[in-house]
Amino acid sequence: MAKTPDAPSSDAPSEGTVLNGVPANKGRATPTRAEQEAARKRPLVPDTKEAKARAKADLAAQRDKARAGMAAGDERYLTARDKGPQRRWVRDWVDSGWHLGEAVMPAMVLVIVLTFIPVAAITYYSFMGLWLFIFLVIGDMIWTSVRVKRLAKAKWGDKTEKGLGWYAAMRSIQMRFLRLPKPQVSRGKRPA
Repeated sequence: MAKTPDAPSSDAPSEGTVLNGVPANKGRATPTRAEQEAARKRPLVPDTKEAKARAKADLAAQRDKARAGMAAGDERYLTARDKGPQRRWVRDWVDSGWHLGEAVMPAMVLVIVLTFIPVAAITYYSFMGLWLFIFLVIGDMIWTSVRVKRLAKAKWGDKTEKGLGWYAAMRSIQMRFLRLPKPQVSRGKRPA
């Protein structure tokens, strides 16, 4: 059975009185449910032009910061593919040398230009030269992959990550100024 509440005692402070510098009660009526809901109402997504512009500017600033951090090689902004000391070492090792793969794009542009010359022999030999060059690039990629795996095995032993050879080969065919993260070492300075 439900008990009825006891009547308030006569020594309880009355409304508006102050005990020890603190009001005894809140001094106002409890808001109705409708009033509380009205006070909480706000749009889920602010659709004001200022809010949209501010959100767009914030997002652009975050992207610029992430892009600059990735280009600089900051671990916080790198993708999972590029994170870790072994990947950094591979990047530095590849960036410190010359690779045939860096010249693939210029060679292809040259072949495209040569195909505009209306001499069949020039077109034929330019395509044959391009295919020969591509096979040499594939050989250089394989050689780079093997060397990186061997050096990484010597440096880290059994704790070598998988995919370092492929990572090195793919980085070696990118033109140096297009690589991300940007090269941190100059050519000729092999990492320790």
